[in-house]
Amino acid sequence: MRQALAPVAALLIGVSILLTGQGLQGTLLPVRASLESFSTISIGVMGALYFLGFTLGCLRGGELVRRVGHVRVFAAMTALASAVPLLHGLFVNAWSWGILRMVTGFCFAALFMVIESWLNETATNENRGTIFSAYTVITLTVMAAGQMMLLLQDPENLYLFAVASVLVSLAAVPVALSVAPSPGIPVSVNLDLPRLYRISPAGTLGCLATGFANGAFWGLAPVFTTDLSGDVSLAAWFMTTTVFGGAVAQWPLGYLSDRIGRRKIQTASALGGFGVAVCILLFASGLGMVSIALLGAAWGAFAFPLYAISVAHANDHADPSEYVMVSGGLLLMYGAGAIAGPFVASAMMTAVGPLGLYLFTAGIHALLVIYTLQRIVRRESAPSEEHIAFSDALATVQTASQVYEEEILHSAEADEEGSRQAI
Repeated sequence: MRQALAPVAALLIGVSILLTGQGLQGTLLPVRASLESFSTISIGVMGALYFLGFTLGCLRGGELVRRVGHVRVFAAMTALASAVPLLHGLFVNAWSWGILRMVTGFCFAALFMVIESWLNETATNENRGTIFSAYTVITLTVMAAGQMMLLLQDPENLYLFAVASVLVSLAAVPVALSVAPSPGIPVSVNLDLPRLYRISPAGTLGCLATGFANGAFWGLAPVFTTDLSGDVSLAAWFMTTTVFGGAVAQWPLGYLSDRIGRRKIQTASALGGFGVAVCILLFASGLGMVSIALLGAAWGAFAFPLYAISVAHANDHADPSEYVMVSGGLLLMYGAGAIAGPFVASAMMTAVGPLGLYLFTAGIHALLVIYTLQRIVRRESAPSEEHIAFSDALATVQTASQVYEEEILHSAEADEEGSRQAI
């Protein structure tokens, strides 16, 4: 493992610093918004706008890279993303924060694209799974660490916004000084959503449902814990344990999906998410900090791996020539769900209180269970020998950068074949 990770150590250090700042900011903003008496609906809109910006970044970031290159895009997006937390602290109102969250989402999509393209360029077929597995674990771990930084200072002052800004700025240093070769220039990808649904209905709607549930969680979970207990520290612990649970469960559930079938594990994982959400609905009001944090970890363990499992299932049924379209389309479905999820969940929280968040996620997971069971009855699973490795699916769960990278490969192969025919 050390030999595989050594060439990308600087990039992984950079992403660790970057996502520590992102983790802090992602928890700090909803908590501070709640303390400022922002309405639950407006906080939900902020969460939705972040994912709108992220989706736009995935769709348009490649064009920026094609125009000016990876290094310049990384420098520009880092500078902009590091300024935004300070602007949050200076302009405390819902309208400004909504716009700033959309800018942050766009910036981080472009930053992820650059970093992951770099990782893909450096990795080989022999160590790609190891590199992206480490990358995914690091991503979830440092985001959890960033969320715990909420306990460093009172969220009602500028201190934590400044810390988030500094961390995002420092992330540029190891990436800028990396000796890893700069990746090739990406080309555009044509998406075909009707074709995507025909390839894998369960994978497509699984990604959409995961976007609904997880988008609502990221935007509103800090509000849920703060409103439920009145204790800001609980928000930090709850977010941290939930993310940690998701990180720990990625590999066991992925391994089981390789062995006993994607849709069976997709159903079991969604059923587990539903069950934990119901437990939170029934018991959270009377539980202490430790018990609520443990319930959060259990929910994350079931809910967070669902996207990668859905991606793996869809690719099991896709022709290799369609991997590019499938990866990009599934990301778009996740983004659409993550944009809409905070809107609906915030409305439910306004209607029934903070527990409305988990009433919403319970409903989403229940619908996914019903639909996946229906698909199991109507369509046989792909033979196990046709399954892609779960580690390959895991490499695509962050952004669309894998899509661009694969498209470059296909284009290069086509050019090479054309040259041979000409000769």
